[in-house]
Amino acid sequence: MHVACGRILPRTFYARPTLRVAKDLLGKVLVHETADGVASGMIVETEAYIGEDDAACHAACGPTRRNAPLYGPPGIAYVYLNYGIHSLVNAVTEAQGSPAAVLIRALEPIDNIGLMTERRGLVSNADVHSLCRGPGNLTRALGITLADNGVDLTRSPLRIEDRGLRPGRVSWGPRIGIRVAMKHPWRCFVVGNASVSGRKSRA
Repeated sequence: MHVACGRILPRTFYARPTLRVAKDLLGKVLVHETADGVASGMIVETEAYIGEDDAACHAACGPTRRNAPLYGPPGIAYVYLNYGIHSLVNAVTEAQGSPAAVLIRALEPIDNIGLMTERRGLVSNADVHSLCRGPGNLTRALGITLADNGVDLTRSPLRIEDRGLRPGRVSWGPRIGIRVAMKHPWRCFVVGNASVSGRKSRA
């Protein structure tokens, strides 16, 4: 199977204010190369987590062994286990020492849909848009695990590419699945896209 290639996003893309990165990631392509093959999807939903003053950010408690990647250079993957079940993938943003990241919440599948379907344990005629709907589902579909925590998104098998895709109209709304700092409208998504995990209309 031929897999299209795009321009890998440089570190300067991530070394910017987190909300700008969260919006600009929509339409970009998350790619993961493994021994089983290359799988990818267009990013259609993101969430921003910004600094120690953001109670929902893992940096709210200050530097720890777990959140160390958040304090590292921009363009690094921060992968953590959510509720001891799902691995979630984030792109670290802003300057080194300023803890912030963008959570990738949903993808519109592109490359190797068969492999993603198998990894999800779904039947072959499953709804394609359901494969990467939700941050835990997309990491499972792309084979992203805790072993990918700390890898460099600008130079590793786990990367984000610009393939010139245009996602359509975007909107902002409250973040999902948190119990604190819910007032921040820091979830960005492609309006009406079937792969978006939360509310798909204008928030």
